[in-house]
Amino acid sequence: MNNKAVILGCNYYIGLSTIRCLGVHGIHTVAVDYSEKHAYGALSKYTSERLIAPHYKNDTKSFIAFLKDFARKQSEPPVLIPCHDSYVEIIDEHLDELRNYYLIPQTEQGLYTKAMNKEVLHRLAEEHGVNVPETVRVNEENYLEKVATILKYPCIVKPTDSPSFVAKFRRKIFKVNNEAELLEALAKAKEANLEVIVQRIIPGFDDHMYTFDAYLNQDSKVSHWLTCQKFRQYPINFGASVYTGQRHVPELYDIGAAFLEKIGWKGFAEIEFKKDADTGLFYLIEINVRITNLNHLLYKVGINFPYITYMELTGAPVQPHAITWDTNRVFWYFYEDMLAVRDYIKTKQMTPGQFVRSLFKPKASAIWQWSDPKPGLAYASIISGKILNKLFRR
Repeated sequence: MNNKAVILGCNYYIGLSTIRCLGVHGIHTVAVDYSEKHAYGALSKYTSERLIAPHYKNDTKSFIAFLKDFARKQSEPPVLIPCHDSYVEIIDEHLDELRNYYLIPQTEQGLYTKAMNKEVLHRLAEEHGVNVPETVRVNEENYLEKVATILKYPCIVKPTDSPSFVAKFRRKIFKVNNEAELLEALAKAKEANLEVIVQRIIPGFDDHMYTFDAYLNQDSKVSHWLTCQKFRQYPINFGASVYTGQRHVPELYDIGAAFLEKIGWKGFAEIEFKKDADTGLFYLIEINVRITNLNHLLYKVGINFPYITYMELTGAPVQPHAITWDTNRVFWYFYEDMLAVRDYIKTKQMTPGQFVRSLFKPKASAIWQWSDPKPGLAYASIISGKILNKLFRR
């Protein structure tokens, strides 16, 4: 296999998991980041090569030139795998140009961005008969009245561009309980020059969140898939997965596969759904268009999405496969799960007994691996430093 795999973003466990999923098959992995600081994923024993590139956003022109220059020096076109939404945005912007140098599953420029933009995604979903939460746009006439009567409080203020919103506010949404809080949230978003929408909160605890994880081949047909159920998130109620289990839910395939195929998707995608506790209907919340937080769990239960991507793009596609049974295995991001459990218990959404019982399920750890300990030890050092800094500041 002469095609190298270029992994963008190794300062988070998604990049680490991607490197491991490819490295176990002997694929030459190239870990790319804009800084060595905190890039613990690149310390994996499965990292073949490590590069520091110009910052993808602060110096996009130099970043694209860097990628092209690297590819020109290779005997075969590398496979390009972004592991953060911000990298995906840059790749999509320069997709036609980069496809001359790299193997990339998506062929339609702009489709990544459409799926990442919450407002455009919801419009696409509605066009194809997929349920989405009721939404009010802040430029609508009488929008405050519509929020109060159609959505009702509490509701959420949600960005159309999640990466920029999270980078600014360190959260995915604003939850608002009344008109005053809504206006305050909208003012913050306006000041940051970020576009937002207002949505109804679908009733149900965090365990009503589900995912449909799939790979679509170059004919835009689902070839590999499985479904998962979230149990805990951080921040709680509106955050990222920290404790999530694989669970077979056939209905999610019926909804998710049809939708992705209709919009002409290619490559990996993860659709997040929420099941309405009152009606039982599934609502599309968002699509993750890059390798997901849960990647190590998906690998452990039998589907290696980075490897599937690599093999199809290099001309040796993996046989179709789906996980159509419950494995009982869970993804576990220990550090943030401890923060989440603290908050769940504090808000009486969980008992200590429920937490203890959850510890006995077989796990797929986000970072730690006995056979590849360096990234875990480096991450522990980073967290220890943060804790010590907080203590000394007090």
